[in-house]
Amino acid sequence: MNPNRPRFKILFLCTGNSARSIFAEYQLKAIAPARFETYSAGASPKPAPHSLALQVPREDFKMDASDAYSKSWQEFNDAQFDFVITLCDSARENCPVWPGQPIVAHCSPDPAAVAGSEAEKRRAFWQVAQQIKRRLELLASLPFEKLDALRLQAATKEIGLREKIQIDSQTPA
Repeated sequence: MNPNRPRFKILFLCTGNSARSIFAEYQLKAIAPARFETYSAGASPKPAPHSLALQVPREDFKMDASDAYSKSWQEFNDAQFDFVITLCDSARENCPVWPGQPIVAHCSPDPAAVAGSEAEKRRAFWQVAQQIKRRLELLASLPFEKLDALRLQAATKEIGLREKIQIDSQTPA
């Protein structure tokens, strides 16, 4: 990456900003801190992140997300982003128009919707965190300097379609 180029600003959106968007924010901070300035938010934020959204990154990915908190996307109304990635259908459907025409992509099932034992729930959180990590590694490896905006948008959307996972024990919507 060109050291004179500012980091790309990226916002991860979910409805509650309590699990997937927290995973994405902290994983990308760990994967490519010099390349991305990361944020997360939600349409209807929960009072706090889900406990497994803090436990799984700490125990399984050796990442500290202890300062994560659930926040509204309204905190970013005046911000301009290079990328806005929605991580749930509700956020995608209700996503506001962001200034500056950021690249928008979508991915990931909801681990918080899984019913079952604590082990099953933890497994679902791990699966989703792992999927998000793989996709963010692909995003961070893109040759941004060589791609025009349309090819970059297509590549970003393609990453969101990769490796669809089905979480066992997920309650029907």
